[in-house]
Formats: sequence, structure tokens, C-alpha cells
Amino acid sequence: MSTMNILLATAVSLFAGLMMTRAFKYMHLKLPDVTAFLIAGIIVGPYLLGRLGVPGLGFNSMEELGHVSLLSNAALGFIAFDIGNEFRLGQLKQTGKTATVIGIVQAVTASLLVDAALIGLHFILGRDVLPLPAAITLGAIASATAPAATLMVVRQYKAKGPVTDLLLPIVALDDAVGLVVFAVSIGVAQALNGGELNLVSVIVNPLLEIVCSLILGAIMGAVLTFLEKLFFSNTNRLAMTIAFVLMTISLASIEIPIGEVKIGFSSLLVCMMLGTIFCNMSEYSEDIMRRAGRWTAPLYTVFFVISGAQLELDVFKDPSVILIGVVYILVRCLGKYFGAQGSSVLMKCDHNVKKYLGITLFPQAGVALGMVVSAQVLGPEMGGLIRNIVLFSVMIYELFGPLMTKYALQKAGEISPVSPEKQTRERFAAEKK
Repeated sequence: MSTMNILLATAVSLFAGLMMTRAFKYMHLKLPDVTAFLIAGIIVGPYLLGRLGVPGLGFNSMEELGHVSLLSNAALGFIAFDIGNEFRLGQLKQTGKTATVIGIVQAVTASLLVDAALIGLHFILGRDVLPLPAAITLGAIASATAPAATLMVVRQYKAKGPVTDLLLPIVALDDAVGLVVFAVSIGVAQALNGGELNLVSVIVNPLLEIVCSLILGAIMGAVLTFLEKLFFSNTNRLAMTIAFVLMTISLASIEIPIGEVKIGFSSLLVCMMLGTIFCNMSEYSEDIMRRAGRWTAPLYTVFFVISGAQLELDVFKDPSVILIGVVYILVRCLGKYFGAQGSSVLMKCDHNVKKYLGITLFPQAGVALGMVVSAQVLGPEMGGLIRNIVLFSVMIYELFGPLMTKYALQKAGEISPVSPEKQTRERFAAEKK
């Protein structure tokens, strides 16, 4: 794919995503913009416009989508950096302990329930259809939640309240919890698949990844805070911030093997820590974060359109994948909901938190797909099965998850009944007066 075609396809993605939001508006479909972007992605993807084979009109193949993966990585980095803003010390004093308890409990509950359901399905369908190592691995993947879709819904509708205050820190914590749960499960799965239970890969490597990610993010955040004091314009400070986020994403891709031990980084955790340190140390952070939000809006649009284009519709051809996928989706949702509800009761949270927080944790995408790549160590056949089931579930979660998040925040009274567009018009009118 030529550079010109990559640029044209990116422009078409941005255009298609924005126009789909207008189409939703004129059809009076009160769906989140994220859903519009994902549907636009399916349209410009390999299964619809891409089939026409017109260069630049859409993405003709999954290989072409790989050429723009850099944009997706950058967007995820900025999303994690933005979530770091939710870990200001003032907020952590109020919600830190509660968010930590709920974040761990809901992730582990979802994982254990999916494990139990899929192990049961393994005995019903047979080992040829659903091998035991695959069932255990899928249970671990169930712990992950998608921060991107959640953040976009909160931003679009300017949600505020107890549920929202807990939601974003919990989604951020999911990455760390998911890493540990997945590492332990994939180690057990490999042992069941004929290998040996390696304590280094099960315990040492995931813990090292979390610790090293937090240390790298903290160092980059401290350096960024120091350098921004050298500038007198917030425009230049914003440029420096963007440069540091991109630099941090690049550094997070480094892996350092030392014998059996592997020092690696999670780009989400590193960028989240970068944002956390910056927002707590820099006096300019609030203005910079507002400016960064405006700058990254088109990047997020392209990210979700590309995510929609990457959804593989071929998974619907296999009935066993659909059956396992449906069980995975339903049981994971139950785990997230009751895990969040039970732990919020334990922490004596607000009534709305107990009732609606779990629903906002349904979306799943980026982190889960990253785990799928690691699951390929189980072999092409088992790895392919895990990949197809997760792709099927991600397709459902990505299309309906944002809508469920919006519904939950509305029922909790944290989304204004006035549309975001009307709020913007009223604000501009007030400023003119």
C-alpha cells in the first residue's frame, strides 16, 4: 500500500466516521458516536467497500489495515495518557481504595465465571471443539475491559457523578489486573498443552512488566513536567506533551530478554503513568489536557473506524465459534456486573454505583486482542480458535458496549438530558453575550 493510498484511506476513514454520526442524527438514532465510527469502519473495511478494489476508497485487506496500525497504537497511547488524568491525588483520596477493590474483584470474578462456563462447555462439546487450555485462556481474556470506548462515551456526553468517578480508574486498573490473570492462565494452559509450568513466565515476567511500565511512565512524566517549565506558551507545552506521549509509546515497545526473564512494557500502563505523574506535578496540566483533548479528537475517530474495519465477519461462518462466543459474552457480562455490584456493596458505595457500574464495564477490545496475539504460543489450531471467539465477542461488545455504557450513565443520572451539541451551542451563545 503506497504512502498516498495510506493517506487517502485515513482521510476516507475520518470522513466516513464523521458522516456516519450525521446519518445517525438525521435518522434520530440516539447512539454514541463510537458506534457510528465502528459501523463506518465496517463499511470502509475489506468486507464492503474494500471488496471493490479501488485504491484509497477503503481497505482492501487486513494486510492494508496493518499499514495504519501505527495510528491505532498512537491513539491508544493518548487514551491511556488521558485516563491518567483521573488519578489526581485529590480524587484518589476519595475513590482510590474503592476503585482498587472493585477493579480487582470484578476482573477476577469475570475471569472465574467464564473459566467455569467454558470448562463445562469443554466437557459437553468435547476436547476437539473446545480444548481445555483454550477455555482457561479465554477465561483470562475475559478480565480485560476496553478503556477507549468507555472514555469516548464519557467525553461525548460529559458524564459526571459517582459512577463516572469510579469508572475510569477501574478501567485503567483492568490492564494491570488482566496482565497478571492472563500470565498465570496462559502458563497453566501451556502446561496442560504438553509443556511445563514455568514460574518465571507465570509470575516473574508479568510482575516485572507492570513494575517496569510504572517506573518508565513515572520517569517520563517527571522529565516532561521539568521540560515544560522551560516554555512560556501553552501551545509549545502542548507540542512537548504530544512529543513525549509518542516517545513513550515507542519506548514501551522495547523488550529486553535476560535469560528466561523478559523485561517488557505495557504501552497502556506506561502512558497512563505518564499522564498520572504529569497531572499531579505540573501546574499547567489542566489547560494542557483540555487542549490535548481537542487535538486528539480526529485521531480517536480514525482509531475507532480502523477498529471497525478490523472486525472479521468470517467468524460468523462457524456455528461452534458462535455458540462458544455467545456463552463467553453472556457469562463475562454477568461476571462484570455481579463482581462490580458485590464489591461496591462491600465498599458501601452509592445506590447508583451498585446498580449501574457493572454495565459500564462490558466493552472489550484492544487489550483483549493483544492477549490473543500472546495466546498463539498454544499452537496455530488452538490459537486460531481463541482468536475467532475473541473477534466475535469484540464485534458484539464494540457495537453494543458503548450503547450500554450510555444507558447505564443515563439511568444513573450522570448524563444531561440536553444533547452535547445543544450544550455547546448554548455555551457559545452565552460567550457571545
